[in-house]
Amino acid sequence: MVSAVIKNWDKKNWLSSRNYIHKFNNFLLKAKKLNSSSKILDIGCGRGKILGHLSSKLRLKNKPIGIDLVSHKDRDKRINFKKIDALSFFSTNKEKFDLILVKQTIHLMKFNKIKSLLVKMNENLKPNGEIFILTLDPHKNEIPNFSLMKIELLKSLKRDLKILKFISKLYPKRIIKNFSYKVEITKKKYIDMVSERFISTLLGFNNKQIVTGIKQIDLKYKKKLRFNDKLVCIIIKNI
Repeated sequence: MVSAVIKNWDKKNWLSSRNYIHKFNNFLLKAKKLNSSSKILDIGCGRGKILGHLSSKLRLKNKPIGIDLVSHKDRDKRINFKKIDALSFFSTNKEKFDLILVKQTIHLMKFNKIKSLLVKMNENLKPNGEIFILTLDPHKNEIPNFSLMKIELLKSLKRDLKILKFISKLYPKRIIKNFSYKVEITKKKYIDMVSERFISTLLGFNNKQIVTGIKQIDLKYKKKLRFNDKLVCIIIKNI
């Protein structure tokens, strides 16, 4: 599922900042009623910071479960982490969840796996449980880029749009919401993120292409970057 080479998407940037996590969890709690007895699963949890903060905020009686193919040394201790792919997890899982979160992970899957995963997630929901699937907004993306990155990003966003339509066709009663976060980051820090290939679009680039891209970013942008990180959220309810 989540490629093991994506290790830096939530490493010391706005995605792991307290402010981002606070605002994202507020978004979740406005869209889904949860309490201390809620059971939560995060597929592709990364370092688990979002889930860990949510656990403390709700004072969860049961540790939320986070699964990922990468086991980070600095992962959040407030979650029950499992190094496993989602379909393998569901093959042995006996719990039912109030919320299953899939944040910026679905685009890495093939369509047949997406369909299989949706079926398994639904089977593992409690009555009135919900699935939240979040991906980059394919229409209003503002991520700073260089020329080659822009080409590949547009290809990726077109696929994201196909995935959104695919899920919507399978679940016509789905609800769509939007999440946006105002990012302020230094150009130097953003360049460091690009060099670490923080986004899947950059994974296929060789070192020469990354160096060329960094030079373009350095010329194109001011010392401080300001943009909106926009996500689309599809909510599927188990009624």
